[in-house]
Amino acid sequence: MSRLEDLQPRAAVRGILPDSLVTVVNVQWFGSEALELTYKDPSGRVANELLYRHDEPRLEVVEEGRPWSFDGDGHLFRLVSEAHRIRLANLFDPVLAVHTSLVDPLPHQITAVYESMLLRQPLRFLLADDPGSGKTIMAGLLIKELIVRGDLQRCLVVCPGSLAEQWQDELYHRFQLPFEILTNDKLEAARSGNWFMENNLIIARLDKLSRNEDVQQKLRAPDCRWDLVICDEAHKLSATFFGGEIKYTKRYKLGQLLATLTRHFLLMTATPHNGKEEDFQLFLALLDGDRFEGRFRDGVHQVDVSDLMRRMVKESLFKFDGTPLFPERIAYTVPYRLSDAEAKLYKEVTEYVREEFNRAEALKNDKRAGTVGFALTILQRRLASSPEAIYQSLRRRRERLEKRLRELELLQRGGAAEAIAAITPALDLEDVEDLEDAPENEVQQAEQEILDQATAARTIDEFKAEIATLARLEALAITVRRGGEDKKWRELASLLSEIFTPVAIPGRVAEDARPYGAGPIPPPKSSPSQKLVLFTEHRDTLSYLENRVTTLLGRKEAVVIIHGGMGREERLKAQESFKHDPEVQMLIATDAAGEGINLQRAHLMVNYDLPWNPNRLEQRFGRIHRIGQTEVCHLWNLVAEETREGDVYRTLLEKLEQAREALGGQVFDVLGKLQFEGRPLRDLLIEAVRYGERPEVRARLTQVIANAFDRRQLQDLIEERALAHDAMDLSRVARVREEMERAEARRLQPHYIESFFLEAFKQLGGTVRQREPRRYEITHVPAPVRNRDRLIGIGQPVLPRYERVVFEKSFIAPQGQPLAAFVCPGHPVLDATLDLTLERHRDLLRRGTVLVDENDASTSPRVLFYLEHGIQDASGTKTGERRVISKQMLYVELDAEGRACHLHYAPYLDYRPIKTDELTVDSLLARPECSWITRDLEQKALSHAIANVVP
Repeated sequence: MSRLEDLQPRAAVRGILPDSLVTVVNVQWFGSEALELTYKDPSGRVANELLYRHDEPRLEVVEEGRPWSFDGDGHLFRLVSEAHRIRLANLFDPVLAVHTSLVDPLPHQITAVYESMLLRQPLRFLLADDPGSGKTIMAGLLIKELIVRGDLQRCLVVCPGSLAEQWQDELYHRFQLPFEILTNDKLEAARSGNWFMENNLIIARLDKLSRNEDVQQKLRAPDCRWDLVICDEAHKLSATFFGGEIKYTKRYKLGQLLATLTRHFLLMTATPHNGKEEDFQLFLALLDGDRFEGRFRDGVHQVDVSDLMRRMVKESLFKFDGTPLFPERIAYTVPYRLSDAEAKLYKEVTEYVREEFNRAEALKNDKRAGTVGFALTILQRRLASSPEAIYQSLRRRRERLEKRLRELELLQRGGAAEAIAAITPALDLEDVEDLEDAPENEVQQAEQEILDQATAARTIDEFKAEIATLARLEALAITVRRGGEDKKWRELASLLSEIFTPVAIPGRVAEDARPYGAGPIPPPKSSPSQKLVLFTEHRDTLSYLENRVTTLLGRKEAVVIIHGGMGREERLKAQESFKHDPEVQMLIATDAAGEGINLQRAHLMVNYDLPWNPNRLEQRFGRIHRIGQTEVCHLWNLVAEETREGDVYRTLLEKLEQAREALGGQVFDVLGKLQFEGRPLRDLLIEAVRYGERPEVRARLTQVIANAFDRRQLQDLIEERALAHDAMDLSRVARVREEMERAEARRLQPHYIESFFLEAFKQLGGTVRQREPRRYEITHVPAPVRNRDRLIGIGQPVLPRYERVVFEKSFIAPQGQPLAAFVCPGHPVLDATLDLTLERHRDLLRRGTVLVDENDASTSPRVLFYLEHGIQDASGTKTGERRVISKQMLYVELDAEGRACHLHYAPYLDYRPIKTDELTVDSLLARPECSWITRDLEQKALSHAIANVVP
């Protein structure tokens, strides 16, 4: 018991906080019976409390004027010191996220996170590195680093629907971050009514947020705030200047909303600039509205954006050994001629499409006309795909229109246009763009519904006429399908035979150099062991190709497929089989594999169908031409001669090859940015279908494509692609390599975490057994650890038991042994153990202990201080405290002569606790050589650190 009068500044007091010592800062008396105590707790926070005489029994002054009693248990002191050090692991390891994640990042990824992004507080940044450079890895490293630094609890990732599952897989398997994908079921099942408030790590589909006002209302809730929001494929958050006015899209408005809800805001896209400076600056206004608001005026608003964005192009990326990261790539055009039956079918279907387009334009309803036009382009693309695809499409369309006709005849005789229009889904331009970004199974479903229902027919008679036309075309398609004269398949079969059998490709080159002439790059050598990806746009064609390729190769197991209708597990299984099974030679895929799947195990690709969006070409090629690819990548594009859209595409591909010879592989990266007199390629192809019989139209379209590939324009696009260009030259690679080696030496080594965890976990009642070398089984996780995780955890929960845990990456999955959980800073079972250890024993750090340095023969004592040096900014946290933006841990030791020394990390581990048969603490402190310890040494340690270490 202590009296109130004993409470003096700098005294250490027990009884104010549970299980903790506090340091008296100031005392203010109110009469003689009460005082206001201002104190500092073990974490450094200052607080106040009123004390009365009746509080004296619970107060104990450890020693008047001396903050430390040195009576703490030496073993527990070292344990809680390690808990404190591991909790602050990022202070000792500047790249902690690298060492606690299952990734081996490349130089450009390390500089993106640790040089370009982490240094910005708050972060408002555009990461615009080239496709295939691993931006998801960079984002994962950023999230993990912010978590271990205590700067992130809540994170929202917004991405196109087709990429949501890839994001979830990457973040979980590489960084142990359990993100949840937003779904309707989860929104409706939320206990609080707002699912966003119940989860800290969320992935949301872009169009789910941008087009649903109810979801946005939940985001606007006052307490729904985020530490970090990441928008992938952020160029979709676009607005445009048109006619002197700004046209805001729903996606852009979503970007504006998200920018107000988060401290850190990261936009990621490989195509930030659409060629229009005014649109680009509107896009940057999402990051810095003050700089980029207002009406754009050419020449006035030209600004340096290097402080807001980073862009690295493939040609400037290197491995740590200084070799280029990406190999060369080349594309070939493989033309083929239609058979007479195919040519007749093509002519008849194209004529039907052209006539229906004209009838759609005559409709007064623009949206309905747009929908009918979209349906007709689907039909035309399926015509070019395969006899199977066009036959099935014509059959389904005829059957659906016949069904609708029967319904109309029952409802009304001589039906009105309004009744017919009501069944047709209405699409505008933004709807079509949204559809392009949706998951493939949604796209297929929507396309099928539109193709089957959308019609320009306004009366029952017009319905009957269109159905008769479809029946005639269906009969033609059946004839072609049964005739076996599929010239496109024959060309592919010939190509596959050359790739997978010992037929010499150079001989074919001599015979016909057009498809295979590769200039200085040698053609691929034929080998049954190489792997090839075959892309088609349509599922009917995929099934057709699967049967024919399986027959050609002679083995069913040689082919795997991926399409949007497959479940997630099925797709992953197919992907893994293609990567690792030597029996699998080919993957046949729709564009479900065009985004979000890494296929660099193959270096050969064939486009059986050419997409009407050139961005898709770039995306498909990017599946094999990406990080990890070691071979030259070859792409073959099959193009039908003497077809209207084929002529357009063949001209485009020929110009592309000419440009590649002049400018290198960079031309593939600007395909999606080509401007055809301000129109997308889709419009050119539609014009070719509708008016391609006119020589003047064909000549003009050829000229438009030639202009798009003007060398100066292409050079400008390539230079523009290097906007805010950040070069990664060899000297910079060498510097990054040296910094990583230094970080490896400085980091908190795994054996320290292993030693701490095994001891602390057993102290808390846990059971751990060693199974294999450096691999352990946790058979029992005590309830306090599990309960603590529920309070502090932001991700995956602590499990009741773990089959295997390891503390080093190299022991995670040895051959023939169970997969282990990687326990490192950020893993919930370690974090909960740290938090409980600190809570129960933190006061030891204030009381102090006596340790013995067996390497020091002298009897003179030394005093070791732990100091934290933090830098705060003016902004506050949710609790009202100032935000710490940088922190450093210091160890300063003082001797009897007053000399101060700055020590290495964790010097206490070199000392041992005092033994029971040695001197007691009281007798030791009573010795004359310890008399100096009672003085105010803390100020000396602080003075040394401030004057000599911090600067």
